[in-house]
Parts: sequence; structure tokens; C-alpha cells
Amino acid sequence: MKGLFFTVQSALPLIPNGGSVLLTASVASRKGFPGASVYSATKAAVRSFGRTLATEFAPRGIRVNTLSPGPIETPLFDKMGLPADATGQMRQSFGDSVALKRLGTVDEMARAALYLCSDDASYVVGAELFADGGLAEL
Repeated sequence: MKGLFFTVQSALPLIPNGGSVLLTASVASRKGFPGASVYSATKAAVRSFGRTLATEFAPRGIRVNTLSPGPIETPLFDKMGLPADATGQMRQSFGDSVALKRLGTVDEMARAALYLCSDDASYVVGAELFADGGLAEL
């Protein structure tokens, strides 16, 4: 949390009035997953920072929003040192846990992030977008 706070604090003088800040949390901030208490707590803190910083930066017209991904297909799966069959089972299990029955893609997360930072979201502030295949809500 200190890293997030100090990064935003250091970047703030460089952000123009009317700019945008996007924080990344996780669906784990909303759902309880066994063995993820510390991770989940830190992502919940990111959500709280997002709402609080949004109110603090609003007078400068700086919008702060939070993106909370669900399970995403990334190279992390292959870097865990697990056998290929275990990695495949993990991917399948995570995919099966969401309503859409698949992992999200990095391109989908990029498009969600670009939306929140774009002029298309010029009236969106203090929001949290769950891009998680329905995991948090369904």
C-alpha cells in the first residue's frame, strides 16, 4: 500500500488538471478466497484509496477510478514452476469459476483501462469497474 500511495503522491504534480488516475485492484477485494487474506485486504485498500483520492483530486478535475480484474490469462501461470497438467487444471478451474466460463484476456483488461482513462468516461469518477466475467456479481 505504501508503494501505491507514494507513487500517486509523487505523480500528482505531473498530472494535468482534468487528467485521470487508474488504480488496479482485484475481484479478490470483493470475494473471499481461501489463502488470500493478505492479498485480498491489500486490494480492498486499493479500492478505498480510489474512492478517497477521487474526492481529494476532484477539485483539480482529476478523475480517479479503479479497475478490478478477475482471473486473467497471463504468462504468470507458466512461471509458477508447476507441471503443465497442473497449470492447465488451474486455468480450467479459474475459468470455470466465472459466469462466462473462461479466463479474461489482457486485451480485455487494456480496453477496460483505456475506457476509464478516456474522455468517454469523463463523468466517471470514484468508480470501480469489475472486469471479471461476472465473478463478483453473479
